[in-house]
Amino acid sequence: MRRPAWNGSPPRDHREARTRILDATMRSIDTRGAQRTNLTNIAEALGVTRQTVYRHFASTEELFTAVGFAALDHYVNRLLDHLVGVGDPAEFVIEAIAYTIERFPKDRYLTVLLTAGMPTAFSRRAMTEQSLDACRTVLTRSDIDWQRIGYGDEQLTELSEFVVRLMLSFIADPRPTVRGSTELRGFLRRWVAPAIREPSSQRTAALG
Repeated sequence: MRRPAWNGSPPRDHREARTRILDATMRSIDTRGAQRTNLTNIAEALGVTRQTVYRHFASTEELFTAVGFAALDHYVNRLLDHLVGVGDPAEFVIEAIAYTIERFPKDRYLTVLLTAGMPTAFSRRAMTEQSLDACRTVLTRSDIDWQRIGYGDEQLTELSEFVVRLMLSFIADPRPTVRGSTELRGFLRRWVAPAIREPSSQRTAALG
């Protein structure tokens, strides 16, 4: 006998339906892995058709992207907890980048597009406003007075983009060498710290 739709408990609205689909996707990733998770087994788990899932997510890529962003808020909180007490702006950014490079690949939800064999989609989706906003949230929720050291809204927006692009380059392709924890932070300290300590507005003024 065919099971009733939504296993007999239909969602109240579109938002609840999306949430239940995301929860089912995460459970499937936990048990099957990203490569074996698809719209068919998610629909079966929920007692709906693939067309029902398609009404809320147009593709597996879109669904996996939503999973990643659903996990992003939790990651931001973990990162901020890790960075408590780091008061130097350059060290704050360096540690945020290094910690993310080391921890991000181990999170099955944040990297679901990569592990599902969609590296191009991962890079494209990761450079959205939502990712940049998450990075800016980390910066602005820190104890650092960015305005006092010369960072206005424009500079923080540019810094967020710079940080996200740099992290993605390491995460998507760690070659030519995978550095240990100390080596990674030393590398970032040599090349990133000088840029953080002198905001672009100050460099422009000096050149003028």
